[in-house]
Amino acid sequence: MELRQLKYLVTAVECGSLGKAAAHLGMATSALSQQISRLESELSTRLLVRGASGVTPTEAGAAFCRHAMLALRHVDAAAASAQGARLSGMVSLGLAPTTASVMALPLIEAMSRRYPSIRLQLVEGMSGHLAGMLKLRQIDLAVLFNAESVTFAKGEAIPLLDESLFLIGAPSEGGGDTHDTPVALRDLSGLPLILPSRGHGLRASLDRSFEAAHVAPNIVMEIDSLAVIMDVVVAGLGYTIQPGAALARASVGGLAVRPISDKEVHRTNLLASLPEHELSPAALALRAQLRKVVAGLVRDGRWLGATLHDR
Repeated sequence: MELRQLKYLVTAVECGSLGKAAAHLGMATSALSQQISRLESELSTRLLVRGASGVTPTEAGAAFCRHAMLALRHVDAAAASAQGARLSGMVSLGLAPTTASVMALPLIEAMSRRYPSIRLQLVEGMSGHLAGMLKLRQIDLAVLFNAESVTFAKGEAIPLLDESLFLIGAPSEGGGDTHDTPVALRDLSGLPLILPSRGHGLRASLDRSFEAAHVAPNIVMEIDSLAVIMDVVVAGLGYTIQPGAALARASVGGLAVRPISDKEVHRTNLLASLPEHELSPAALALRAQLRKVVAGLVRDGRWLGATLHDR
């Protein structure tokens, strides 16, 4: 088995066509097909289903591709490390929009100072989507909100911090930020709420909390973009319930912010990663640096409502 054969197979699966893959690789379609057939013969199993409309991986092919992608990434990282004296390579991290609001820039700055030769790839998305990318080995690490979403074999999920949730609305006349006046869920039944849709982890958590409190929330809009939610709130069209990280952007300053007093209303952040033996040196460095940055943000009061987990 040769590394180039792994690359050929992965490219064919990504392109969905041997012809497109061959053009991308700069080789003849017949030569590409022959190389993949040799790989199938060596493994004694069919990896691709060939048809008039293109190619699709078999179940065995899909499983093989996931590991092949990881192997190719590690080879690239190893080659990059060998070319420089310092720790180098590429590492990818998934963050939800709220987490990225407060953490992304400090983490990028810290990595640039400490590991200037590591190339950091940040992916922003909902927690469930990021968990899926992690399972497919498309990213190395992610900050997730639901331990149940980390279902890949031998994956790691370390509790990172807990976030309190806040009722956020446009300030009343003469009002401003009011972080010290708690409000209970039972007091929110009449307020127009702007929340993420039901596919969002925060929304699922809030729905459970409202049900437990026997409150029927007045949800007037469902928006999955944090930036748009905050713009609508700033415009005075309703209230939202978010963690304090949502207030990290300068464009949302001056809002009225009240902590939710119900004890069960919070969000746990988990630092999830591929299994330890699959992490490159660059990924291990990022994981350690991320925990340092988070601890500093919480310690310095720059992550509103966050409490570190002891570990």
